[in-house]
Amino acid sequence: MKIRNIIGATVSAALLSTTAYAEERTLYMGAYGGSTEKLMMESILPAWEKANNAKVVYVPGNSTKTLAKLQAQKGSQELDVVFLDDGPMFRAVSLGFCAPIEDAEIFSDVYEIAKMGTEKAVGVGFVATGLAYDTETFEKNGWDAPTSWADLADPKYAGKLVVQPITNTYGLHALVMTARLHGGGEDNIDPGFTEFVDNIAANVVTFEKSSGKLSELFQNREAAISPWGSGRVKSLADTGFPAEFVYPKEGAVALMIAMCPVVDSDVPDLAQSLIQYLLTPEVQTLIAETKAWGPTNMKAELSAEMAAALPYGTEKIGNLVAVDWNTINPARQGWTKRWTREVEQ
Repeated sequence: MKIRNIIGATVSAALLSTTAYAEERTLYMGAYGGSTEKLMMESILPAWEKANNAKVVYVPGNSTKTLAKLQAQKGSQELDVVFLDDGPMFRAVSLGFCAPIEDAEIFSDVYEIAKMGTEKAVGVGFVATGLAYDTETFEKNGWDAPTSWADLADPKYAGKLVVQPITNTYGLHALVMTARLHGGGEDNIDPGFTEFVDNIAANVVTFEKSSGKLSELFQNREAAISPWGSGRVKSLADTGFPAEFVYPKEGAVALMIAMCPVVDSDVPDLAQSLIQYLLTPEVQTLIAETKAWGPTNMKAELSAEMAAALPYGTEKIGNLVAVDWNTINPARQGWTKRWTREVEQ
């Protein structure tokens, strides 16, 4: 895909600019490495740096590493803005690492679910957790497309279902949605475990930790259905494999890529400015086209092809559900031990 040379005059000066300074200032940004770092450093951040007479020092790391960095530097933070998956972000907020986000006009265009129920973090992109399936295998077997989280327990999928462990967010979402389907939820996870032990685990060919390996399992026709992310399914489909993504009727789960300004930043105005800039429709569109993250700004415009593949538009976003990370995070270690002992035995 050709990456556009972005932003320039189309983004308002009010979002791009803070007070002019004679001396260039530095903002430290902790975010994902790899393709995200390349996109940010080459196509997104230069326009903001120029408009603000600022330099961004990009500190790459996954959510676990960035959160660990915040914990290690408590009381003397180096980072000014961080990107984290929503689960670790809620932990960062609870630990006091995120400063309040200042109100601005741009937030009126942000989906309510992306505001995450807190004034200290906001979503910069959506991934949906739903059901991935191999359309050719389903057609060959005369199976209708899956429609519900309850389909994981359908015995016809025995030996063709892959579920990732709950150390992976996709597996955790599947457990929570199964619990909700059977009268429980985050604060009563027992029904989820009961259904996995009694009915779902028997269908599972493997509990695969790696999403890369899960792609191979689909391509080798060892897997035909799995709880998985919309972005992962799009990447697999882009290879030519007949993979499709389903938003279950009970709701797909919003997996938010979130950002927050870090407490005690020595450039708090730049941190606020950068967060607002990353939410502008033009930047959101580029992120969606490059990273396959659904835009959290409802005014971002995507091509018909991208709109079909991503969580995009009021109907799909309205179908997303948020899990309660403030309940999950304290319980997750215990759930993981129980999962290993009872489900993957």
